[in-house]
Amino acid sequence: METIQNPDLVSIMLKEPIRKLLPKFAIPCIVSLIISCLYNIVDQIFVGQGIGYLGNAATGIIFPITVVGWGLSLLFGDGGAAFLSLSQGAGDTKRAGESVANSVLFSFLTGVVLVIASYLAGDGLFYALGATDATIGLARDYGYIIFAGIPIALAGQTLISIIRADGSPKYAMFTMLVGCILNIIFDPVTIFAWGWGIQGAAYATIFGQFVSFILAAAYLARGKTFRVKLADFKPSWGILRQIMPLGGSSFLTQISIVIVTVVNNKLLVSYGAMSEFGADIPLAAFVVIMKLFQIVLNIAIGIAAGAQPIIGYNYGAKRYDRVKETFKYVMLSTLAITLIATALFEIFPYAFIALFGAQSELYTAFAVNCLRIYLSLLVLTCLQKAAAIFMQSIGKAKAAISLSLLRDVIFLIIFSFILPVYFGVTGIFWAAPAADALAMAVTAVVAARVWKQLGRAASGL
Repeated sequence: METIQNPDLVSIMLKEPIRKLLPKFAIPCIVSLIISCLYNIVDQIFVGQGIGYLGNAATGIIFPITVVGWGLSLLFGDGGAAFLSLSQGAGDTKRAGESVANSVLFSFLTGVVLVIASYLAGDGLFYALGATDATIGLARDYGYIIFAGIPIALAGQTLISIIRADGSPKYAMFTMLVGCILNIIFDPVTIFAWGWGIQGAAYATIFGQFVSFILAAAYLARGKTFRVKLADFKPSWGILRQIMPLGGSSFLTQISIVIVTVVNNKLLVSYGAMSEFGADIPLAAFVVIMKLFQIVLNIAIGIAAGAQPIIGYNYGAKRYDRVKETFKYVMLSTLAITLIATALFEIFPYAFIALFGAQSELYTAFAVNCLRIYLSLLVLTCLQKAAAIFMQSIGKAKAAISLSLLRDVIFLIIFSFILPVYFGVTGIFWAAPAADALAMAVTAVVAARVWKQLGRAASGL
């Protein structure tokens, strides 16, 4: 197996000042993640304006399936990227091509399995995810088209994570940007000009994803630190056993979003039906709020994921002082950006809600109030996720996975069941800040312990 180590890249990773190096990787990563998020958000903006809040509710029903796919792409993509970075830092790149090929292969294959399972489940899946008689037809029209593009979309996302780790974050951003622009262009054309409605939004999405995949796949011939041969696509369980734990935190972060979304969809429909708002208004409001939440969360994840190659290289090279410095910049940058975002959400909530369409005063009043509640402690959510990704970057897979599960799968679900009993449908939205506060307290203790360990290692103790 050919060994490739780019001396210029290693020199940059180990010597360039962190304050200059981090933006080079973080900004393209943030843009890439925001672009990925925009696929669904752009659909919802055009669907909301053209079809109404029932259309947004329908896209929200399909959302958990696409997030499962996104999580699988990160399981293999972020895992493969972390493996590549740690190997480079340690000077061991013998299996780089094989690790890249297996990451892409299994991302695609798991996408195929996800699609088959979704088609076989039929309308039962949509109802399980919160569909009502008013939204089932729209969910079916949108979902069956989106499902068809999932395997290619997953393989493309996996490639993009690896491309960033290979020292080409701008190219990774470019591949995402092209697909997103095409989606934005074709959404109004297919929805309004061609009259395809919600199906047009789905076709525009998978077309953009396909183009992004083609551009990302073309990079395999020009990798800086790896070469991929056809034989490398032979499944290697030894490689997968090393890759998957490193991508476990990213995967569980996305799966936790799915669990929360499904649980909340069902609770919102149930408690909403007992309120003046009905079953569909709370669900539609939650879908919109989650999109805004994801934008800011992806910025925080982008900063941390952008730092992952830097942290991996330096941790592998035992430059623990630079690992600590990178972590410090990640947390400070996340804090500053999320404080600004929180202020905007709290001061101008109507502007954000109206962006997705406001068909009734009752819907608007409910959505504005719940937006302020749900995103009130967004800063803690983002800091907690950034800390979990940092643990993943230094190979502490168990700590990373535990922290990823803490906020969403444990605290948030518990509060989502308890609080609406006392506060009605609005209590479901209060579960988020309650979970944020508790999860951040635990994360701070774990992060402080790791910080001390890195300090001792940097001092040679």
